[in-house]
Amino acid sequence: MQNAALENLLTRRAVRSYKSDPVPDDVLNRVMEAGLYAPSGMGRESPVILAVTNKEVRDELSRLNAAVMHLEGDPFYGAPVVLVVLASPELAGTYLEDGALVMGNLLNAAHAEGLGSCWIHRAKQVFETPEGKAILEKAGVPAGYVGIGNCILGYAAEPEPAAKPRRNGRVFRLA
Repeated sequence: MQNAALENLLTRRAVRSYKSDPVPDDVLNRVMEAGLYAPSGMGRESPVILAVTNKEVRDELSRLNAAVMHLEGDPFYGAPVVLVVLASPELAGTYLEDGALVMGNLLNAAHAEGLGSCWIHRAKQVFETPEGKAILEKAGVPAGYVGIGNCILGYAAEPEPAAKPRRNGRVFRLA
């Protein structure tokens, strides 16, 4: 394929096994910048990103995330970085959609930078807890922001899997 952007979109896969190697700041900054360039309703740009690279905070988020589902283990699959996307319902009626677009850009930008990534749910529930709210307050995130998703990323411990065939019958046309 000659179009690098389309190639990136078609080859990105969820990664669920990571090396502990840190992600360089310049790479992380490029991924986050791409996330912030996602479209937003009426250009309000309500989503924000909380970048968690501190291992203790990352492990606390992992514990809180697992507790929501009453799971044991690490729902972040050992990824050294968690980019939490949050958005404000007060700033935009499209906050959920806007945050989802930021998540998509983060996932695709990570792949373009040679990183593995995966969307991990339960950010909303985690940041509704007193512990989650304390993390946001400590980071300086204003009150009222809602968790949209966790973009875990790092260097994949194994090669990304090949694409599985897509289900047919998912495109309809009116010409």
